[in-house]
Amino acid sequence: MISKWNYLPFTSEQKSIADNLSSLFPNSKTISRLLALRGITSEEEAKKFFNPSLSDLHNPFIMQDMDKAVNRLNKALGRKEKIMVYGDYDVDGITSVALVYRYLQNYYSNIEYYIPTRYEEGYGISAKSIDYAVSIGVSLIIVLDCGIKAVEEIEYAKRNGIDFIICDHHVPDDTLPEAVAILNPKLEGNPYPFKHLSGCGVGYKFMQAFAQSNGLTNSYELENLLDLVAVSIAADIVPIVGENRIMAYYGIKRLNSNPNMGLRSIIKICGLANKEITISDVIFKIGPRINASGRMQSGMEAVELLVTKDATDAYRKGKNIDQYNKDRKELDKRITEEANAILENRGEIASSRKPIVIYNKDWHKGIIGIVASRLTEIYYKPAVVLTLSNGLATGSSRSVHGFDIYKAIESTRDLLENFGGHTYAVGLSLKEENIPEFTKRFEQYVIDNIKPEQLSQLISIDSELGFDEINTDFVNWLRAFNPFGPSNQKPIFSTKNVYDFGTSKLVGKNMEHIKLELVDSKSEAVLNGIAFNQAECFEYIKAHKPFEICYTIEENKHQGNGSIQLLIKGIKISEESQED
Repeated sequence: MISKWNYLPFTSEQKSIADNLSSLFPNSKTISRLLALRGITSEEEAKKFFNPSLSDLHNPFIMQDMDKAVNRLNKALGRKEKIMVYGDYDVDGITSVALVYRYLQNYYSNIEYYIPTRYEEGYGISAKSIDYAVSIGVSLIIVLDCGIKAVEEIEYAKRNGIDFIICDHHVPDDTLPEAVAILNPKLEGNPYPFKHLSGCGVGYKFMQAFAQSNGLTNSYELENLLDLVAVSIAADIVPIVGENRIMAYYGIKRLNSNPNMGLRSIIKICGLANKEITISDVIFKIGPRINASGRMQSGMEAVELLVTKDATDAYRKGKNIDQYNKDRKELDKRITEEANAILENRGEIASSRKPIVIYNKDWHKGIIGIVASRLTEIYYKPAVVLTLSNGLATGSSRSVHGFDIYKAIESTRDLLENFGGHTYAVGLSLKEENIPEFTKRFEQYVIDNIKPEQLSQLISIDSELGFDEINTDFVNWLRAFNPFGPSNQKPIFSTKNVYDFGTSKLVGKNMEHIKLELVDSKSEAVLNGIAFNQAECFEYIKAHKPFEICYTIEENKHQGNGSIQLLIKGIKISEESQED
């Protein structure tokens, strides 16, 4: 995949802001620039950015229906009603259920949790779950990370004497379920100032409001659950700004110091013990293991892991979930290879504007979302992957940067049985006979609406940098930008007129990577770098000709010793040099 480099524009207004912030960073104009690019406009905002405080979280009662939700919960506790905490089977839903269940258990025992099975019940609230709730005497269900479109299901529950409190963050429809309360910052007209909470984040705000209403002053009981919120924020790929930045900041601190027993077992099993855990580790190591439970077996097992207080039990459950993840990887690899073979046989890959829609009734339902992500990464175009489940074609879709796949799927809603999700990921189901028409209309919507620049991978560069600027102080300031994620990505820099110091070499099993030692034209600093899968540039580099690189700055820590390394995202050879 050839990437395009996009040098982020820096307006005169942003330059003025950066100049005003420069007194805080007298030795680096670049840090001021990075803050201005992230929308930080004052010294006060900069100080809050670098020193997030839980006291800056919004009052939860600003959220529409929060008072109704808290009153209904308090009423249930007062009447000793049986409560069910219900959530989706992905990481966000599982962590949401674990958080609310664990917090309420401090004060109430007549409560249980429920995660629907992906294969028998499917996404959201199922009739089977409501029947089960009726059979055990549940009169209040707190549903997390789903429910915003469950109009018929909640009506059915209501007829059976069950009330619902919905805690969701997905895009709502015009018609809302008849719940006692709907907590969703994306509801039109909701005055809550932060719209990008994860499902677990909405659950946290609910518990925060419940604590305030009952004068529960032991803030530690809530704060020690922020590791779950951080995992949900990372896994659900919500913007790490505003309240998400604050909660992720403290949640990651907890993951590194005193995580809950279940997360501790996963940290140990996936080799992160005694290492500094980052958002990236959650995305690629912790999150997939929690997800594997719901994909391969039942999300209930993952909740059991996250609520257990027994170390032996946690390790045993963690090992089971780790095995699910290994099984998931094997399936993922096989199905992705099958999907690639189908696409190559259909000869569609050359058509850059045409999205991917692919269907195989025998594929594993729990893996198709991952396969959709893989296809989007490989071909850099929107992808929908479908399989057959319970008589319906059920699928997952993923998108490329800047293209709203929710709107694309929504344009075909008359063909769908159900759909829901976000800008970049949507789940859907439809009758098998509707697949050809869905494919035709979805493809046409994408062709008509996607922009050419959205069909190639884009590297957004924050700033040009000289090697003389990369020192310990600069790296320490960069570290303070953590946690990184959407809307606060790790900064990418570029440096022009870079040369091989003379010691760069090919490495890797197939000599596909370049281990670099580089100098630039403005300083005598020699910096180490690694360029993965860019061996085609090696001959040019060894000819001692100038080139440009874009990169992130990483810290290598080995046995207590630290060093700076550039992770090379791209190498650009000047056209003049190529002509020579």
